[in-house]
Amino acid sequence: MTQEQLANASENSVELLQHIENGDVVPSLTPLIKIAKALDVRLGTFMDDAHQRGPVLVEQGKTEQVIYFSGQKDQTKESALEFYSLAAGKCDRHMEPFLIDVDIHDDDEFNLDSHEGEEFIYVIDGNIEILYGSEKYVLSKGDTIYYDSVVPHHLHAYGEKPAKIMAVFYAPF
Repeated sequence: MTQEQLANASENSVELLQHIENGDVVPSLTPLIKIAKALDVRLGTFMDDAHQRGPVLVEQGKTEQVIYFSGQKDQTKESALEFYSLAAGKCDRHMEPFLIDVDIHDDDEFNLDSHEGEEFIYVIDGNIEILYGSEKYVLSKGDTIYYDSVVPHHLHAYGEKPAKIMAVFYAPF
C-alpha cells in the first residue's frame, strides 16, 4: 500500500503519515487507530515485538513498553499522554489495556476526535476531565467511565496536577 493509499484509507494526510513514520511527531491516538483499521491490523500491532500465545504478566504495573501521544490531533510536538502497555506481546488480543500518565495541558482549547470502538477509563490518581460530545465529565480517584469512541471526545488532566489512569481500548478491525 502506498502512503497515498494509506492516507486516503485512514483519513489522514500523507504529510502526517510521513512525520509519524520518520518519528518527527508525537501523534494522537485517533490517527493510529484509523491507520490500524486501514491496514486491517490491531492497534497493538504498532506496539508489539515478541508475540506470546499464553498470558502476559506485568507485575505491579511496571512495563517498559511506553508509547507517547500528544492527546491532540493538531498538536504533535510534545507528549501529554504516556501509555504503558499492559498487554504488549499478547497476540490475537481484542482489547488494549494501558496505564496512562496524563500530563497538564497549558491551553484550554481541546479538539475532540472520534474513532470506532469503545473505551473504559479508571482513575488511579488525580482528576481528569472528559469532553464527550457536548457533555463534560470530571472524574476523581476511583471513578470509572465507559463510552463509545465514535462520539467525539477528549481526555485531559483536570486541575493543577497530572493524573494517572488505567484505560482499556477496544477498536474493531
